[in-house]
Amino acid sequence: MFYINGWLPNKSTFSWLKKTGKNPTDRAKQGVKRSLLTDANGLPLAVISDGANVHDIKLVLQTLDALECYRPPLQVPLYLDKGYTGQWLHEELVALNYIPHVQSRAEEAASLKQSDDFKAHRWVVERTHSWLNRYRRLLVRWEKKIENYEAMLHFACGLIVWNKSLLG
Repeated sequence: MFYINGWLPNKSTFSWLKKTGKNPTDRAKQGVKRSLLTDANGLPLAVISDGANVHDIKLVLQTLDALECYRPPLQVPLYLDKGYTGQWLHEELVALNYIPHVQSRAEEAASLKQSDDFKAHRWVVERTHSWLNRYRRLLVRWEKKIENYEAMLHFACGLIVWNKSLLG
């Protein structure tokens, strides 16, 4: 901690520390986590960001709330990885007309080997994250303000949708 003319700054003073958190995998440096919702083709539908130290399960409902398009009244399957297990989350998703499907990588690989009809879903979101990582401003957060970072995040998602619609 440092002092400036007898003044003790706190975390809320620095705007570049908003929505950052100590990354547990990177020597506790400040980092940002993206939570992404895609359709079956990998097109981003909703994206939010938060600190790297926030658990993924806490971001699910915020990500679903960020969905701006029409939500059908019928139940919709929602494919999640093993980090999103929890009875309270399952009940919340069912109440929102989603059918949660939670599988680990090993379970998905076993299902692919056993059945020819099974289609893998996990790689679709991972591929979209890879597309987002092609934009250097998103891979390394240079922006001090979270508003600028999130604007670039939404702009990159728009470019992904536009490129996918042109190239097919």
